[in-house]
This record gives sequence, C-alpha cells and structure tokens, in this order.
Amino acid sequence: MRLKFLLCGLFLVASNIGFAQKSTQISSKPFTRWWWMGNAITKEGVKYNLEEFHKAGLGGVEITPIYGVKGQEGNFLPFLSPEYLEVLDYTTKVADSLGMAVDMVLGTGWPYGGPQVEPEFAASKLTYTIHEISKGDVIDFSFEKPSPDAVLQCILVKDASGKTEDITADLQKKQAQWLSKVDGKIYVIYRGQTGQKVKRAAPGGEGYTVDHYSNAALQDYLKPFDEHLTVPVRAIFNDSYEVYETDFTPNFLKEFEKRRGYDLKPFLPSLIEKEDSEIANRVRSDYRETLSDLLKEDFNRPWTAWANAKGYQTKLQAHGSPGNLLDMYASADIPECETFGSMPFDIPGLRREAEDIRQGDADPVMLKFSSSAGHVMGKPLISSESFTWLRDHFKTAVSQCKPELEELLLNGVNHVFLHGSTYSPPEAEWPGWKFYASVNFSPQMTIWKEAPALFSYIENCQEYLRKGLPDNEIGVYWPIYDTYSQYLKGQLFFQFKIHSLDEWLLHTPFYKTSKSLMNVGYSVDFFSDEFIEKAKVENGILVLPGGSYKALIIPETEHMPLRTLQKLISLKKDGAQIYFESLPATVPGLHNLNEREEALRKLNTELSSRSFGEILNALHSRNIDPETLVKSGLKFIRRQNGNQKIYYVVNHTANDFDNWIDLQTSAENVMLFDPKTGEKGLAKAESDRVYLQLKAGDAIILETQKKDTLQPWAYTEVSNEAFELEGPFQLTFLEGGPRLPQDEKLTELRSWTELNQDAENFSGTAVYSVKFNRPAKAKKWLLQLPDVRESARIRLNGFEVGTLWANPFEIQLPELKKKNNLLEIEVTNLAANRIRAKEMRGEEWKIFYEINMVNKDYQKFDATIWKPMPSGLIGKIKLVPLQTKKL
Repeated sequence: MRLKFLLCGLFLVASNIGFAQKSTQISSKPFTRWWWMGNAITKEGVKYNLEEFHKAGLGGVEITPIYGVKGQEGNFLPFLSPEYLEVLDYTTKVADSLGMAVDMVLGTGWPYGGPQVEPEFAASKLTYTIHEISKGDVIDFSFEKPSPDAVLQCILVKDASGKTEDITADLQKKQAQWLSKVDGKIYVIYRGQTGQKVKRAAPGGEGYTVDHYSNAALQDYLKPFDEHLTVPVRAIFNDSYEVYETDFTPNFLKEFEKRRGYDLKPFLPSLIEKEDSEIANRVRSDYRETLSDLLKEDFNRPWTAWANAKGYQTKLQAHGSPGNLLDMYASADIPECETFGSMPFDIPGLRREAEDIRQGDADPVMLKFSSSAGHVMGKPLISSESFTWLRDHFKTAVSQCKPELEELLLNGVNHVFLHGSTYSPPEAEWPGWKFYASVNFSPQMTIWKEAPALFSYIENCQEYLRKGLPDNEIGVYWPIYDTYSQYLKGQLFFQFKIHSLDEWLLHTPFYKTSKSLMNVGYSVDFFSDEFIEKAKVENGILVLPGGSYKALIIPETEHMPLRTLQKLISLKKDGAQIYFESLPATVPGLHNLNEREEALRKLNTELSSRSFGEILNALHSRNIDPETLVKSGLKFIRRQNGNQKIYYVVNHTANDFDNWIDLQTSAENVMLFDPKTGEKGLAKAESDRVYLQLKAGDAIILETQKKDTLQPWAYTEVSNEAFELEGPFQLTFLEGGPRLPQDEKLTELRSWTELNQDAENFSGTAVYSVKFNRPAKAKKWLLQLPDVRESARIRLNGFEVGTLWANPFEIQLPELKKKNNLLEIEVTNLAANRIRAKEMRGEEWKIFYEINMVNKDYQKFDATIWKPMPSGLIGKIKLVPLQTKKL
C-alpha cells in the first residue's frame, strides 16, 4: 500500500512538472484575475464563464476566492473542502479543453493567512513597556504585558548616560528581584501579534495573516495544501505585500546577531525611542536588512521551491515588501508588477475626466523593478496586474486601456493579467456579480463587445515581446542601503510601496540617473547587490543568468557594502565598463564600522567618478549608443532574437509621426507589423534607418533581418482636403438595456442621451446608417470618425471593414462606388448610464458582503449623482482622400 501511494505521488508530481513545462510555452493571450465570490460556484457556471472568456480571447484565469454574495449562503463552498476541490479540479479540466491555463492564490483574499495559522505562526511585531526607575528601586518580574498574547524577549535597563544592561536572566531566575543601582528606564521587550487577518477572505479562508519572516510558519501554512491540493494548476500567485506593522518574528534577535554580527538588544532602547543619530540609523539599516533577508530566504524562496517541487510555477508581486524589491521579485518564477489608477497621455481625443479617475502610479522606473529582476535573472515571463481602478465603475472604455497597457509592455511586461473578472452565473440579474474595485471585464458589460479587439492587440504584442531575449544594454545599480540608512520617521518596518514612491524613489539620484538614461534612448535594467555578485565578464560584456550588458552605471551612492565594491572592482579589472557618478562615502550598518570604512577608503583609491555627461561621452567612445528615435517623443522596447532585433515602438505624443528613424542596428529587410490590425509589410529601409508613419496613439512592431516574402508596406499621404459626410443619419438601437429606445433620424450627430429618456438610460449598441456619393476621385479613402463613445464597427456597402476601439478613430476604406455608398457604423457605449438608471429607479444590485461596492475614492458607490455619459457619435464624419506616398 505504501508503494502504491508513493507511485501515485510520483505520478502526480511528474504530471504537474509536465504541466509546468507546457506552461513555459503558454499562450500569448492575456489572462484575467477571476474572483470567486463566496466560492458560490457551480460546474455549469464555471463552464459558462470559461467558454465566454475563451471566445473573447483570454488565455487563462487566476482564481482568487473572496467574500460572498448575499442570498447565496447556501451555495458557499468552504475553501479546500471536498466540494470546493471537486469544482476546482473540474475548472482545470474545462480550461485545458479550451487551451486555457489556471493559476490560483494559495489562500483566499490577501495576504496569505487563514484558519491554519496558529497564534505562534501569525504575523508578529515588536512590542514593549517602559518603566521609569530610580537608584535603590527593587524590581521584580511582575510587569504587566502590553497584550495577552505578548511573549517576553528580554528586559533591558538604560541609565542616564545611555549605558544599557540586559537583566533578563537576573529577573527570570526563579522570578528573583533586582536592585537598581542607577537612575534610568527599564524596557520590557515582547513579541506580540499584529492581529491582522486575511483581507476579503472567502468562507473557510478566514484567519490570521501568516508570519512572512518564518520558515516554520510557512511550512505550517503549507500543510493543508500539501494534503489537499493535487489539481494541475499552472502557477501559484502571491499578491502585493500588504502585511502591515510586522517588524518582528520569534527568532529575530538570534537571526539579527547571526546575520549582522552583533547583539541588537543594547540598541533597542534607542530604536524604541526613535532616536535620530548616526548610530541609531546604522542599526535601523541592519534591522531593515534583516527583515529583508528573512522574507527572501525564509519565506519567498522556500515558497517557490515548494511550488516547483509540486510542478507549479510561482508568480509574485513583491512591491510593498520591506526589503530589496529586485531580489524579492527574482525569488519567483514570474515577477509581477501592478498599476493602480490612471496615467496622463498626450494622445488627442483620449479622455481622462478628473471626476472619474484616481491618479495613477505607473511610473516607468517603478515598473522596471519587476522586469529587471526577470531580465537579469532569466525569468522569461513578466506579468502585470493591469487596469486596477483605471476609471470609476462602469466608466472604462477599451480605448482608455490601450495606452496604459502599452506603458506596461514598453517597460518589460509580456504576460498581461486583467484586473479583473468576477465569476457570475448566467442567471444572475444584470449587471451580474461584481468585485468592489474597477475595472470589471465580464460578458455582462458593454465593453465586452470590443474586448476581443483589445485582447487580440495584447496577444499580438506579447507574441513578439516573448521572442528571443531582452536587449537592454545598460545596468543601473540600485543603492538600497541609502534608503535603509535613512531615519524614515524612525520606522523599523519600511515598505517599498508603489503608492508612496515619493518616500523612497522619486527624489533619489538613482531615479534621476535611470530616467536620464531612458530619456536619451538607452534601455536599462536595475541591478541589486545580489545580482552584481552573480555577474561575470566575457569579452568586456557583463554576463548574468538572464542576459548580457555593455555597461553598468553606479549612480550617486553613499552607502555600499564592501563585498559589492570589491566585486565591482574585480569586474572592472576583468574588462567590464563600470562607471561611478560618485564613489561610496561609507559602508552600511554598524558592525566593525571603523575597519570596514578604512577598507572602503582603500578600495576607493582604485576608482574614479565621472559626471553624467562624462559617462555619456565614455559610452559613446565605446560605441555604446542610445536609440535616437526617442528625440521625436516615440517610446520603444527592444529584444534580440538570434541575429534579429525586435522593436515595439509607440507614439504617445500629441502629433502624428511621419519620418525616418535611426536604429542602433542594421535596418535592411525590416518587417513592419501593426498589432492592432494584423497588417504586415516590408518597410522602406536603408543602412541603419527605417521610414515610419505612426499616428498619435498608435504602435508598430519592427523586426529586422526579416527574409519573408512580404508586400511593401503601404505608405500614404493626403491628396486633397477632407470632405464631411452630411446626413440624414438613421440611428437604430440594436441591443442593450434597460429597454431599446425608438429609432431616430438625425440631421446632426450628437449624444444619443439628448434624444429622450430611454436613450439617456440606454447602454448597448446602436447603428448609424448613411448613404453618400463619392465626393471626389481617389482610389484610397480614410474614414475619420468624430468623438466616438465608445467603439465603432464599420461596414461599407455590406462588407465588414474593421473595428475602431482606440485612438485614433480612423480607418482606410475599400474603393468607393461613384454613387449610393452605404456606410453603417455600429457604436457601443459604456454601462454607466444603465447602472445610473437602475439606481435612479431604486433597484438594489449591490448585494455583496464585506466591502460590498465602493467608488474610486473608496466611498459609498452612488450612481444617482452621476450625469449621463455622452454616447454614440458626436461631431462630423470626414472622408479624407489618400494617395501613395513616394519615398
């Protein structure tokens, strides 16, 4: 029997490993985070949802169980119950039959935690009591605990001169008494619980957050999954680090002394009193580094090892961690970044109404922390939680997703996850079940009609952005010890969060140098101290597990570990191009400070620093030159695929681009590929330059050394003035709700919300029809639409021309007939007006537990205060005659 179980276990691991290997070639289609509300899921509902996702063009789901729906209590499946596991297994089978993958969270809600987390394994914090004492006082062991769960760590006495004595052993010995010989304070140090529990937990997943600094706590947490989790999911996900106020763990004092080389206890009073001095800040640096080490070495890396042993990959959002983000991201198989809110773009016609947005935090430098970890350490997939709170609920158009998506792709993401989709049974009343944070991508929403176009665009881009290897020529050192060593309001626990970049990133020399390099056209990745340790030199090139770099730049750095500086000097002697903007002034931490500082001073005599301008000149002298296309405002990312270069180029400027661009590679035989339309062609190219036409808001992919037999790319230019289409326009409402308005004949195009009450309340699709004669002789015509709310499908004389879903809203038409051309434009608006009407009628749909529904500012959701959103076509339709551009 034992052999039988062993063979079954080996078969399971082998099958899961095979599944994981298959997932390395996973579809380039986007995935979505899939919220299971209360786990009130059925096999029929799972099948319906997955089939709808598949038809729209999604390649996989990431299951996150959360709080439930009121009235569905009888259908809740407790997390990891046999019934839950049966449906989970069914989900993986249906997904596999559709060619889709399934990822899951190792728990419910976030962060990791649950009913299996006993108090000794729960997230901990340093707590204490302080008592004034005078010389001659008799002290016993009867100190009142700060909380019932507090566990004594040590008892310290600090006299008026600052001298600290550990009297723990004296007082613990049979609860003896101790006679004070000084005036001062007693500090009684405890390990307490933070009390944090799982946020947004699903039924059966409630409980304490697990201690993320303890391997023993991790192994205990994994026991239920070892016992029950046998389904072949692709990857295990861990969300952004939102474990708060946790600055301690049971073995912290021993771990600190082992890792930092000295006893922390004599310095605890200074830390508790938030003393701002050089010594206290050096101890804080050591304290923060120890937290980072424990999270990385006792939790993140063992978590990945556990998952890999079961045949799963890991996917980690490291941001928010109290430590080195580069190393944290690299501890997973798939590093994942996140965007939150809306970023500004100069694209004409791209709407960003202040009342509908949260200010975004998708800073390119921040995004590069996850992709740098993947690029440097050889992780082929870089994922992203995309579009979180891009607009308020029901107010996001796919056109508004596109530039935000492109910013992710430009900074290394090639595995997009939507945030997200809520499981909703087909019988649920409109708008279905909804997660509290926007955007919700689901079949119930009107944006689902054009979601396939967005998903196709993502797939086309990701197909190329996974080819070969990243091709970033410059590494930039991240001097994290400069942050560790800051006072930071005396915090021992400091989180490197995406929502507080001004606290740790935006003001730093590292940020300034990185942005300056990117602005002149260099492609950069960021290096941690650990990454530098792994580097070697081959023919003057820095080689790391994931790729090679022509140079490494050290921005202004105050604190640098000796081992890092020693390795940099060694690499430089081996021929690597390493440039210092300043030489480090000191070493981090406290242990053996004088000896280490003297060693650093001696090492510095072997080096010299240069200004940023001098570094640029040095790079140029080594033929390490930037891509000058950025001077025009274009953005790019580049990959190397054998002898080919792949460029993804985006125009987020206010102007169309129509000119030559220079490339840092041979530009003969360049293929152009439009990922929005799927069109391909051979570019006009010569030597190291390519001719490019790129409308504001558009993107293009260039692939060099392309030998395929392709037609030349069609370059066009305007041959005459534009012609406006006159009405009348027939407006017919096709599908949507709450009810179809009556058809209308329009002499001008204005928002259909101005027509009548039914049209004001309507969300769905309507078609505009107009007949016209060819206004002039031309073989090619460009159709330019006015303000489109929000997408448009174009038919000409009964033939499908294409779908316009993002700026610019224009498309080339087939040849026009001389007379009686029929143009039909199907327009779909957003769901906002329908939800507004529903709430105006007093109909309740917010039927969810816990946070229920909130608006973008996390206040009570109330659509009755909204104004109707303009809908349909607004303005003048134009026809622009085109001719072939001769180059």
